[in-house]
This record gives sequence, structure tokens and C-alpha cells, in this order.
Amino acid sequence: MAEANWYVVHTYSGYEKKVQANIEKTIENRHLEDQILEVRVPMQDVTEMKNGVRKTVSKKMFPGYVLINMVMNDDTWYVVRNTRGVTGFVGPGSKPVPLTEAEMRPLGIRTQSITVDFKEGDSVAVIDGAWKDTIGIVQKMDMGKQTATINVELFGRETPVEISFAEIKSL
Repeated sequence: MAEANWYVVHTYSGYEKKVQANIEKTIENRHLEDQILEVRVPMQDVTEMKNGVRKTVSKKMFPGYVLINMVMNDDTWYVVRNTRGVTGFVGPGSKPVPLTEAEMRPLGIRTQSITVDFKEGDSVAVIDGAWKDTIGIVQKMDMGKQTATINVELFGRETPVEISFAEIKSL
């Protein structure tokens, strides 16, 4: 089987969630779960001030674009390209170009899976990043995002922090 890659699809602005829902429905109807693996509209939390009130809202990182993890072939290309609201794939001409590892890293998308030797409840040491040389206990693990939530002591209190698997090791 061919390898799945992340592709960027251009949509009408404001139709990103609708396109995501339509593609997911088509995947289900045509049984393409093994070829189109994930459809994502990258979001980020932004703090806004309105009328003197601080409010956190989710905003689209790239309005008008949807990310799709899929195996590129004639069937999947046709399904995505002919979804209502999709104007086309990002790439020269009609040839879609997959995202590189470097392009995906800031989006929080990892291609290679990291195997870990710790589980929830284990003590771990942070070996890289802002929390380097900190020791904590794993509270939760997210295998999809390849992150672990650990409790670290901050200002005399236990505080949960989400850290990449690549930045921690088992004790």
C-alpha cells in the first residue's frame, strides 16, 4: 500500500468545517477509511479583549484551507477534489504536493511515531525544552499528538503541563 501524506486543500473561505464534514461523510459512505485517514481544520486559541473583558476563542490558523492525511490515488483525489466547497489542492497545476516534515512541525502534526517506555502514573524527567531538568508524574498520554501531560511543581503547586514524547524520558 502507498504511504499516506498530508496535503493542503483550498476551500471557499468560511466553508472549512463544512468541507471537513462533507469529506468525512464521503469517507464513511465510500469506505475509504484506510485511504483518507484524517481531515483537519487547524485551530488556535486566541485571547481577545471585548468591552474590557478578556475572552479566549478558537480561530482558524489558515482560513480557506483544510489539511488532509491521505494516500494519493485517482479515487481519493477525485473524492476530495469534487467535494462541495473545495476549489482544489495546493500545488503547481493539478498536481498536489504533500507537506514536508518541517512544514508540519509548527502545526503540531508528527509523521513518525515515537515509542515510549513509560505509562500513566510513571515518573519521568524532561530532557529538552522549557521544562528541561524537571521531574514529573505522567497524568495522561495522547498517542495521536505524541504528547504526555505531566504534573510539575510551579510556585509550590502541582501544575499539569503537556510535553512532547521526544522531550521526556522514563526514570
